Amino acid sequence: MDRLVPRDEREASIDHAADRLSYLVLSFGLLAIVAYRSLVDRQASWDLLGLVLLGGLVGTAYRVRRRVVSRRWQLVALGTVAVAFAVAAIIAFAARAQGSG
Repeated sequence: MDRLVPRDEREASIDHAADRLSYLVLSFGLLAIVAYRSLVDRQASWDLLGLVLLGGLVGTAYRVRRRVVSRRWQLVALGTVAVAFAVAAIIAFAARAQGSG
């Protein structure tokens, strides 16, 4: 049976970068599928959207628990949430106006 070989910092950083890229591809791929189903097929894909949100929440909770959340990170996260709510409100009002007109 082979013994585990200790990894150096370079290998660990490459693994972290690969995981980060994989997560981005998976998250944006799921968001693209949700958008396509919503806009073209008129289907709600709450399960897929929930997976994207859950993945983000798990990562955020881990960072908060490990106390690596900086003030700048908090401001960026808050700004992102504010922009997301503004875009959602605009889309909701536009859909409502289009439906009643």
